Amino acid sequence: MAHRNITILGETVMPGESKTINMEIARLHTMSRLKVPIIIERAKLDGPVVLFTAALHGDEINGTEIVRQIIVRKINKPKRGTIICIPVINIFGFVNKSREFPDGRDLNRVFPGSQRGSLASRFAWHLLKEVLPNVDYCIDFHAGGASRFNAPQIRIVPNNPDLKHLADIFNAPFTLYSKNITGSFRNACGKLGVKILLFEGGKSLDLNQEVTQEAVRGAKRVLYHLDMLNPKKNVKHPERNTVYIERSAWVRANFSGLLQNPTPAGKLVQKGEIIACITDPFGKFEHTVKAPYSGYIINSNDAPIVYQGDAIFHISQKLV
Repeated sequence: MAHRNITILGETVMPGESKTINMEIARLHTMSRLKVPIIIERAKLDGPVVLFTAALHGDEINGTEIVRQIIVRKINKPKRGTIICIPVINIFGFVNKSREFPDGRDLNRVFPGSQRGSLASRFAWHLLKEVLPNVDYCIDFHAGGASRFNAPQIRIVPNNPDLKHLADIFNAPFTLYSKNITGSFRNACGKLGVKILLFEGGKSLDLNQEVTQEAVRGAKRVLYHLDMLNPKKNVKHPERNTVYIERSAWVRANFSGLLQNPTPAGKLVQKGEIIACITDPFGKFEHTVKAPYSGYIINSNDAPIVYQGDAIFHISQKLV
């Protein structure tokens, strides 16, 4: 099979070549350059093209750490094929420790973007036009928003046998079936025929080694399955299989106050079990929060203060 040409932003990467291509769409308002490094490693042997991405939301830095470890541990140097790493997509949000772009837009809601649209829209357009046409597989790393901690999980669309097979191979503790959201990167990948796994783990503006290692091990298993993993790299196959979740729902606070939350993400809880307590600052009340049904905690709110209606737990409702 002949090697395909891989050209990004006018630069061609040849078989056996390593190259970092800097994507620069706009500068800071101070006129300082702000570049998005695209790190490409091609083997001499032909094979699939795998893309690892993170920080689509600029404050979800645990994903950046996952991709960084893939690079520094040389997992991104393939036995065959090509591995592309983009540790920080939303470089503006990353600099500002913000989820959104400076224009206030969520990059994960503006795909496919526009060449002459908003700043976020322009980034989306260049990513789709310059990078994704080269890609066969993608793993996009995310974290929970605000103080909400996600148990390590893969998200895939329902009724897609290819993605289910990949999720089985990645073998995160949980796999959630969730439909693509209009304007999302995952939806855009699907429309282009790119097989994408979305990984969620940890929370924004936080680094968690357990989550990071779970993600790196999963990425290695996928590369091993594709016969791309360097033979010098060991693959660890967990004894347990991923738990598939078809439906889930949020438990919300019925009171405002201080959240006493001893229940970690990932725990299996039983209906009626006390999973948290909400108190007032002045010692007037203590309200327990009980699990409305049995299921796994797939997201747990670590915030010390909550308001009535705030999401505090995400619990699985139906397992597959």
